[in-house]
Amino acid sequence: MGFAEGSADIVLLAWARHLGFDDAAFAHVRFSPEASGSERLVREDDGSDSITFVRLFGHSALLGPAWATEAAAKYSDEELSEHATLLRLSREHGGHGLGTSALLFADDLPLAHPRGEVTVSHGHPEAIELEGMCPPDDANEARLNSMTHCFTVMDDSGGNGSPVACGAYAEWEGILADMGVLVRPELRRQGLGTLAASIAAHEALASGLTLQWCTPLDNRGALGLARSLGFADGGTVTSVLLR
Repeated sequence: MGFAEGSADIVLLAWARHLGFDDAAFAHVRFSPEASGSERLVREDDGSDSITFVRLFGHSALLGPAWATEAAAKYSDEELSEHATLLRLSREHGGHGLGTSALLFADDLPLAHPRGEVTVSHGHPEAIELEGMCPPDDANEARLNSMTHCFTVMDDSGGNGSPVACGAYAEWEGILADMGVLVRPELRRQGLGTLAASIAAHEALASGLTLQWCTPLDNRGALGLARSLGFADGGTVTSVLLR
């Protein structure tokens, strides 16, 4: 269970497409002993409203306007992974927001078994209702409203079918399932997030997708949940928005 070494190529393909590179871009980069890793991929896009730096399985890639890629050339991969570096680099262009997120992946996971019978809704209204029960920051990170596949665990004990947790995913570049999980605050630490995430993950795996979990580095709860499910660390993505 977890993430097979060969599945990294699937992830690299998806990210190459997402960043606008050729499908085989990561496979063609040269290894640089001086940099202790692979040569950095760089794509200039003067129409971009952001700067994005990705590190994945020993590879790295940068996307942004020409002035940003030129300024970034003097920084190491380690430095560009720091949000503060991209903010400093883009200060004169109004760089703000976003941050650094961990990227975790899985191509197989153990199935989480519920303690008893559960009702799972596949509709979006229940997921949206759950968002209204949670703090805005939590709801924004889970991104349930942008997920095409939602699996909401319902509490039928009171006869009102109230949502308690939701695991969801969106197909990403036709290859990955980008995951999102949300649990009602008063019901957390009871295994509901694990259950909802496991249901969504196995639905995605059954559709032939590789799982991706993206969460801010400082969200220890989400990181802990992903790792407890069996997700493996694959890298980071650091971004800033431009004025």
